[in-house]
Amino acid sequence: MKFKSLFTATTLAAAMCLPMSLSAADDYPNKPIEFIVPWGPGGGSDLLMRLVGKHLEAELGQAIPIINMPGASGTIGLREASRRSNDGYTITQIHEGLLIAHHSGVTELNWDDFDVVSMMTSDNSVIVVNADTGWETLDDMLEAVTERPGHYRMGVTLGGIPHLWAVQFEESTGTQFGYVGYEGTGERMRALAGGHITVAIEDYFSARAFVENGDMNVLAAATSERISELPDTPTLQELGHDLEFLVTRGIVLPKGAPESIIATLESALENVANSEAFKTDIENVGGTVRYLNRQDYIDYLERNDEFVENNAHYLD
Repeated sequence: MKFKSLFTATTLAAAMCLPMSLSAADDYPNKPIEFIVPWGPGGGSDLLMRLVGKHLEAELGQAIPIINMPGASGTIGLREASRRSNDGYTITQIHEGLLIAHHSGVTELNWDDFDVVSMMTSDNSVIVVNADTGWETLDDMLEAVTERPGHYRMGVTLGGIPHLWAVQFEESTGTQFGYVGYEGTGERMRALAGGHITVAIEDYFSARAFVENGDMNVLAAATSERISELPDTPTLQELGHDLEFLVTRGIVLPKGAPESIIATLESALENVANSEAFKTDIENVGGTVRYLNRQDYIDYLERNDEFVENNAHYLD
């Protein structure tokens, strides 16, 4: 009798816990989802992820407040996100910078410390300089920099994507710059417009207003094809440099989220990516919609992680 009572009580307790757990996932989301963007306001990640959040809100029917947590090449915000509950009510954004920060020793975190959901966007990067230099072409810049190695300053995120790009650019062009570190694109663009640095490799949208105002000149596109808004600007590859500087951005969760929640987010983000309104919004800020589902994004991250690991010595 005692055994039967114990068994019944244990079974009842387990039965009570199980439906609660399933219910929590089945009615997801039933409250706001915090979106930690690990970069400062005004840069490419902030602008693009605010658009992702806006359209995801409409898709899921819940508010998605954006929380900017910049610092340490994006790793402060990612550290905070990794410590959050894995109940699906915190999401965050990663890009190739996390792989670089990991393999250069900035953080022990890497992409596989999160649950991957999907890739959403990619950028159109350009070589941009302060207009006061008078440089109109890439050859103009290369000639000046070659004559005065280390004199001209390039803005980068130390230990981040722009740092690796800068080293690759120097190696391909036989040049040498002095590096100045900034945490985000917005800060770096203001420094370039103000003449505190000379050159940067940035997404075109972040630079566009400064270019249109005459504060900056675009010397080359760092894309595989010419940018539609800059039809007369050649690509680095056209100019003889086998370089393409790509930043993709995707959504991840704290590790250990229920599969049903990951699937819900993956499906919602796919719907967002296929939306013409979303595509228009992303194109209007100079980005490109580039959706990959969970498995394809994992495959992409694995390939690029291997590439970064093999090239991390450039950052020494």
